[in-house]
Amino acid sequence: MVYMVGMGYRTIKTAIGAGLAIWIASLLDLEFASFAAIIVIMCIEKTKKKTLHSIQKKFFASLFSLILGSIFFELLGYNPIVLTLFILLFVPILVKARIQEGLVTSIVIVLHIYTVEEANLENLLNELYIIFIGIGISLLVNSIMPSHKEKIEKYKTQIEHKFSVILYEFSAFLKDSNRKWDRKELMEAEDLLNQAKSITIQEVENHLLRKENKDYYYLEMREDQLEILKKMATIVGIISSSELVIKQKGMLANIFLNISQHVDSGDTTIALKKLEEYEESIRETELPKSREEFEVRANLFYLNFEIRNYLIIKKNIFNRSKL
Repeated sequence: MVYMVGMGYRTIKTAIGAGLAIWIASLLDLEFASFAAIIVIMCIEKTKKKTLHSIQKKFFASLFSLILGSIFFELLGYNPIVLTLFILLFVPILVKARIQEGLVTSIVIVLHIYTVEEANLENLLNELYIIFIGIGISLLVNSIMPSHKEKIEKYKTQIEHKFSVILYEFSAFLKDSNRKWDRKELMEAEDLLNQAKSITIQEVENHLLRKENKDYYYLEMREDQLEILKKMATIVGIISSSELVIKQKGMLANIFLNISQHVDSGDTTIALKKLEEYEESIRETELPKSREEFEVRANLFYLNFEIRNYLIIKKNIFNRSKL
């Protein structure tokens, strides 16, 4: 579907819904028929969940204002002073009930009663019909939501590519301390994760009966892993700055290389096995002979700890996705 410049999916739905609402209200020969269109415009939100919450608050606020306003005007009269007193009383009640989002629609309904100066059954039903038409059309047009699945999958692919580059750079750094890397992929991965989570939240809120969303859990997993990658980037930089030749540096470099080649896979068996071999190598190695060697090996040990955390987070989320 080709959209006009500046016209999004929500705009089109709002326009269609508003036109449909005012058409139905006019067919029923309702007074203030245009207000049905206003209700549609005010109720349509970005997601089904937000729309439902908006409708609930506006409905109860409007219903309450219709009842209370009618009683108020019939008892005290239809004049500006009474209207002022009503608003002063009504607004705090809405805030107390936490339905203040329905203030505008509810005040408009009260003004309708104020305008006709009679709260009889016919006028009350007129307002109720308008409310039901506006709310009904809002639910109808917002039940059709575009799927973001394809967009989310693209984000996931881009994020995995960034992770692969980062892990490869860790491997290359441990092998060559003179290698240059500006770490921009860490920032780029974070930006991609934020954008992907924003879209995924919309996808979650468009499926009211779905309690879990695997994409959201996946992105949370990648967020946790990214924090670990940031920590590891600092440690890798410290280790690579040392010119000491230590066997474990090469072993960890190979582990990073292996992980970088299987970012999109849930199988962590090979990487965890290599970590076990690495840990066995540490136990068989002689104690450090200098302070520098001790510090490098301590950082290597910490790096090993973070790699294991990275892999366990990944293993857990992929196992969960199979359930």
